[in-house]
Amino acid sequence: MSTPEADIAAVLRESGPDHDGFTFETPGGGHQSDVYIVTMAHGGEEYEVVVKFKPEGNVPFEVEPRLHEYVADRTDIPVPRILVFKQEPTVDVPPYFVTERVHGHNLATEFGQLTQDERQRVMAQAGRVLGDMHSEIGFEAFGRLDLHNDRIIVRDWMGSWRDYFEQLTRAHLTRLDGTPFEELATRARDRIEPALDIVPEDGVPRLVHDDFRPANLLFERDTEQPITAVLDWQDVLAALPEYNLAQTEFLFIDSSFDDPQIKETLRQRFHTGYREFRPMDFADGYEERRPLYQLSTLLWRMAGFEAVFADESGLATARAEAKYREQFERLIDTLPT
Repeated sequence: MSTPEADIAAVLRESGPDHDGFTFETPGGGHQSDVYIVTMAHGGEEYEVVVKFKPEGNVPFEVEPRLHEYVADRTDIPVPRILVFKQEPTVDVPPYFVTERVHGHNLATEFGQLTQDERQRVMAQAGRVLGDMHSEIGFEAFGRLDLHNDRIIVRDWMGSWRDYFEQLTRAHLTRLDGTPFEELATRARDRIEPALDIVPEDGVPRLVHDDFRPANLLFERDTEQPITAVLDWQDVLAALPEYNLAQTEFLFIDSSFDDPQIKETLRQRFHTGYREFRPMDFADGYEERRPLYQLSTLLWRMAGFEAVFADESGLATARAEAKYREQFERLIDTLPT
């Protein structure tokens, strides 16, 4: 059985620059175990790259490095530059790509400790990032993005946003089986199904980073534009922008803070940043649909709960489970009836 060290050494032999040795570590903040920060030594100096291997399972791995280039060419969103991509390596390792190492701290590990001014700057830039993404890149149908003949395509596409959102949410519900939240699935389904009527069917499908959360952002706290990189472009959709906006409000604001004034201030900074790039009337039905989109996002988090908290203490896991259940009750109670 191969080890990360052996696999990284093979990658560096195949694709790496000259080096006298290397060390590696996994990034914090919830990244997958198949991502490594590699520090190489050569000529008395050190330099870093990031190596990501294809995870096990049937995942469209090749679309991620292509999306890095696609987004960088069309927007000002900070994405790491792809240095190497090997779909069929000549060495005995899974497919992989290598990116530049963008410096910054993982936002997930520090977001709660930032000052309110620092959080406001992060949320304003998060809004600008999504506004830039949604204003510049559109598609002809809703669905998950994939690569075909080196072209980004919409896989298993659907013409109705309502139908596609229902499909996404049903998949999250199915994955609750065997989790600590299994008994909530029926209740969630019974409340979600009648509320789907408020979800639009039509709209222009836009590029949506379906894992846009603090763990996938690098930042430097003492700058006006603190976000230095948006990472993990593996889960990307063609979807309605409002879905991405509601997700972001949940993952950055509503699941992180209890104080209504703090939440409202951060929300307004996020909205203002977004409107710098793309017009959006947040009062035109969005607030009514937001709890439904956020509940779908919470179900996705619940489905992955055990994997995320596998290495945490029993107390930390119990606290997180209680928090998820509290969020579930709040969102269920705010769904339209």
